[in-house]
Amino acid sequence: MAAVLPGSAETATSQQDGLSAGSSGGGAAGASAWPRPRWWLRLLVLAALLLLLLWPRPAWGVSDAVPAGDGPQVARGAQLFEQHCAGCHVNGGNILRRGKTLKLAALERYGRADPAVIATIAAAGVGQMGGYAAVLGDGGPEAVAGWVWQQAQAGWPRG
Repeated sequence: MAAVLPGSAETATSQQDGLSAGSSGGGAAGASAWPRPRWWLRLLVLAALLLLLLWPRPAWGVSDAVPAGDGPQVARGAQLFEQHCAGCHVNGGNILRRGKTLKLAALERYGRADPAVIATIAAAGVGQMGGYAAVLGDGGPEAVAGWVWQQAQAGWPRG
């Protein structure tokens, strides 16, 4: 019996014979590697695609809507918050310290239910949070504080 070298004509012929024998439909060996999708599988894929299209936007995404209030100042505060604060304070929460949120009840509990106090904290920091005065720029802490106060009073509605 002669050895068959890889890449030779005899190897290619034997591989083709094996493929055609396996796909001839005889029992388990004849089953294709990818069975036909059932009607329910197609329905499931369609439902998943519809769900992805209709799913609400994530809360941490930048909202196109400008919050009602003081116009440009509130819009600037919302934009600055999304850029610099929302990473830790998603929807007014706090990913590092659960109790230290920007929700109205927490602000009242810790004696911070005032836009001036919120602006001071945004600028100088408190506890584990550092100050962001340089990053927020002139009037930035006040703009963020005004927007945070507005959201806290509204219960941090999702947009």
